[in-house]
Amino acid sequence: MDERFQRLRHARMEKGYDTAAAAAEAFGWNRNTYASNENGNAPFSYRKAKEYAAAFGVRPEWLYDASGAMRPVGRAGLVRVIGLVGANPEGSVLFSDGQEPGDLAPIPPGGTEDAVALQVAGHSMRGLADDGALIYFEDQRTPPTPDMLGQVVVVETESDEVLVKRLLRGSEPGRFDLESIAGPTRHDARLRWAAHITAIVPPHQARKILIRGG
Repeated sequence: MDERFQRLRHARMEKGYDTAAAAAEAFGWNRNTYASNENGNAPFSYRKAKEYAAAFGVRPEWLYDASGAMRPVGRAGLVRVIGLVGANPEGSVLFSDGQEPGDLAPIPPGGTEDAVALQVAGHSMRGLADDGALIYFEDQRTPPTPDMLGQVVVVETESDEVLVKRLLRGSEPGRFDLESIAGPTRHDARLRWAAHITAIVPPHQARKILIRGG
């Protein structure tokens, strides 16, 4: 698989999607754009490689330029802690730092190997998850679904922010209001994906189960 588009096709099939159209529909991608990326007619950027890699469970470096292993290296029964989630200095926006420090945590009850976790930093989510807690979700990168409305979920916006917010209807289809646990509501955001929170582990237990540095 010397070509980028060949690796994309292989990753899609390994994930269990028989056709490019099926994958595009599952993840809310434009069918023509994705098909062009996969058949080699339109080479995709590293930014797009990161999106595809997250959806198919492979490393973006491998997908983009065949660097390193195809899949993230982990351990049986463990999942990655992909970053910190907290509040900005104004206390209004919850965010992920976007780093992958190599920390690991056990798969939560009912979770799968596609699960990932965020560790809470600070007190902006008091009442939901305190400083040091772990928030788990299934890293499937699919569009918001109706059953998420009114729920606190993990989302990624079109501006590359990963947020923990209560998901509400926006003023028009395809837009959503994002209600903070603390701070003002963000209105009419466009989202790349949303995921249900599957487990929250309180700080005292999180300290016991975290494996630092993998």
